[in-house]
Amino acid sequence: MESVVALFRDPRQAQGALTALQARGFDRDRLAFALADAVAENDLAQATGISPEEGAPGGSANVIRGILRGVLAALALTVPIWLLLLWIPETRVYQEGGLLTILFGVIGGAGLGGIFGALTGSDHGDYVKLLRRMGVPPAEAERFQQAMGDGHVLVIARDPDGRRADEALSLMRRHGALRLEDAVGGGRLQSEREGQDGR
Repeated sequence: MESVVALFRDPRQAQGALTALQARGFDRDRLAFALADAVAENDLAQATGISPEEGAPGGSANVIRGILRGVLAALALTVPIWLLLLWIPETRVYQEGGLLTILFGVIGGAGLGGIFGALTGSDHGDYVKLLRRMGVPPAEAERFQQAMGDGHVLVIARDPDGRRADEALSLMRRHGALRLEDAVGGGRLQSEREGQDGR
């Protein structure tokens, strides 16, 4: 399976590309798009008959990130107070209480961070993971998702045998596919063929 991934500035450009791909015989089930604006995404789905692409679930990585962020936030809030207790001679008797505050802050921060990480990890918004599974190199996948956050439309055409990937790429470029460097600054072509080996 080979995939062609492209960014478009405007949903109308993406619609033109998707319509052209279908007109050239590309199977609707192998075409997809994604953008951050839910209303525009729904409009584009209705106009083309193509379903939006859901990103991969965030999963356990989001939970771990949430725990780490919670711990760091707790340390940032409690350690300065404890240091202040140590610094002022009259309050040094409370330093053990300060250590307990740090301990319970870390436990609470980790717990809350883990919960919020689990909640955000249950959605399907991780397009970096999705693109990496398609063979897009990690740094480029990050930039694709960043461009989506800036309002660009991601369009994907999957080619089961790889024979029509060049045709899909040409059609997308003809309809305004951007270079990745034009979308987020610095890098390779925005729209390109991506095989399982990332080339």
